[in-house]
Order: sequence, then C-alpha cells, then structure tokens
Amino acid sequence: FRTLNRSKCNIMPSKVSCLYVLTVVCWASALWYLSVTRQSSSYVGHTTSISQRQVVVKKRNITFNNIRTRPLNPHSFEFLINEPKKCEANTPFLVILISTTHKEFDARQAIRETWGDESNFNDIKIITLFLLGQNTDPVLNQMVEQESQIFHDIVVEDFIDSYHNLTLKTLMGMRWVTTFCPKAKYVMKTDSDIFVNMDNLVYKLLKPTTKPRRRYFTGYVINGGPIRDVRSKWYMPRDLYPENKYPPFCSGTGYVFSTDVAELIYKTSLHTTLLHLEDVYVGMCMRKLGIHPFQNSGFNHWKMAYSLCRYRRVITVHQISPEEMHRIWNDMSSKKHLRC
Repeated sequence: FRTLNRSKCNIMPSKVSCLYVLTVVCWASALWYLSVTRQSSSYVGHTTSISQRQVVVKKRNITFNNIRTRPLNPHSFEFLINEPKKCEANTPFLVILISTTHKEFDARQAIRETWGDESNFNDIKIITLFLLGQNTDPVLNQMVEQESQIFHDIVVEDFIDSYHNLTLKTLMGMRWVTTFCPKAKYVMKTDSDIFVNMDNLVYKLLKPTTKPRRRYFTGYVINGGPIRDVRSKWYMPRDLYPENKYPPFCSGTGYVFSTDVAELIYKTSLHTTLLHLEDVYVGMCMRKLGIHPFQNSGFNHWKMAYSLCRYRRVITVHQISPEEMHRIWNDMSSKKHLRC
C-alpha cells in the first residue's frame, strides 16, 4: 500500500478511480498476508506458546527456590580458634557458652577457677566455652590464641568483636553446639560478668535424673518494646524494627535451652534479618519457631548484694567482678553445711 505512487493516481480518469485502485490494493495486500501466515500460525504459534510457558514456569521455580534457600544471613564466618573434639570422648550433660571479650582474661580465669570449672561435678559432664570474635588489635588476638593453647576452652570466628556483633557471637555458639556437640542435653548462654549457682542450675532446674526436655527455653523473660531514643545503649531504629513490641525474650545475661533448640535457632537465623540486640533477636527466632520461653525467677539480670542465703536461692547474678566471683564461690563452697 505504501509503495503505491501518487503519480499513478494522476493518470486515472477521476479521484474515484484512484480511490478504487487504492482500496483494491489494500484488500489484496491483506488477503495475501493472511494466506501466507495463517497456515503456519496455528502450528508455530502453538509451539511458541508452549516454549514460552515452559520458560515462565522455569523462571518462577528459580525465583521461588532462591527465596526459600538463599540465606539472608549465611553466617559464612570461619573458625579462627576451635575445639571441635571437645565432645568426642564423652557426651556432656550441659554446655556453657560464655560471651566475652579479649581484654577480659581475669574474668575468664575467675570463671575457670570457680563455677565454670569443668570438674565441679563427678556424676555429670559439663563443658565450658568462651565465645569471641576477632579483635582489631593483632596483639590481643595473639594473646587469646596463646590462652586457647593452654586451656582449650575458646572459640573464635572471623567477625569483628564488637557490641553490635553480639548476635553473631551467640549464633556462633549455636552453630558450634549444632555442629560439634549435638548430643548434649542442655546449653546455657551467659556473660563473663555473671555468677552462676551451679548446684541450682544443674540439680534443681535441669535435674539430670529426669528425661531431657525438648523445645525448652527458660530464663528471665522480658516483655518489652523497642527504645527509640538514639542516646540509649539499646536504641532500635524504626526502619530496622518497625513493630512497637518485641516478642517475649530472655535476658542475654543468662538463659538455658535444650540442645535441639540450638539447631532450630541457628537455622532460623539464616533466614531472619539480623538485629544487634542479641537477646531480642533470639526471641524473634523463637517466635518464628513457635517456642515460648518459660519465666524463672532464679535468673537475675541485675546486681544483687551478696548474702549467702540469698545467693543460695538464685541461678544467676549480674555484674560480678573477678574478685567478687572468687569470694562468693569460696564462701558458698566452704559453708554448705550452714542452714539459712
């Protein structure tokens, strides 16, 4: 149609004749196009529609699989210091994971010599591990490595050790238990400034003679919401956590859970957006898992003045210095015969 030259219309006797020619040419072109394309369109079009449908389905599956399997937080850190054979000889009843920093050698040593001593109980096996990241000071890293060679109770991954990475430190502990000590009965996570009444923890709470619990989590349960004050140590930006209330969580100063929960939380964390508040984040993972923490008044997340009778009733006490730890432990150990 476009190739019809206007000059050809000029030789026509009238404009009507010219219009007639144009109309005939248009219809002839249309009929020719349909005759050429219609015969193969049903076959080729059918084949094309199948291949397109297959491609779309394939792409949808790839996207769906990526959503399900690609971790938000792959926790792809390497162990710089590890104790992979710690559980090989004898399956422990309790694994104690203690969050600490490089400069807290005195605190670690006080724990080794008091409530964290792995030989405190003859009838059950307990393992004590100190959790650290990597320090920006190579001298401190070297000191911790030497300490590890002496005591064999330190685990380090290659993330930077900082307050905002406390969540990574706890997840490292969960990962270690899941990988190297999955047959342990219970796990405790605590900090290096905590005094733990081991008799109450082992015999009154966990009770080795009873059947181990599953999906079990206990500590000092907190029902709170995010702090929006930027000056606060526990400031939580609204864009990071828009909800007005946190799920119930146990204070990170000390909580206890069955070993199966370690694996559940670690695997859930791989698909849960990280938060720097470690105890809140563990609570978020538990909400996804449908695990509800049990309140236990024996876990104290504050400083408590020492009293022999008072400390006999608790499981944890916060903000205890290495000197106080020795004094409390020695007093409680030497006065077990006294009644309150």
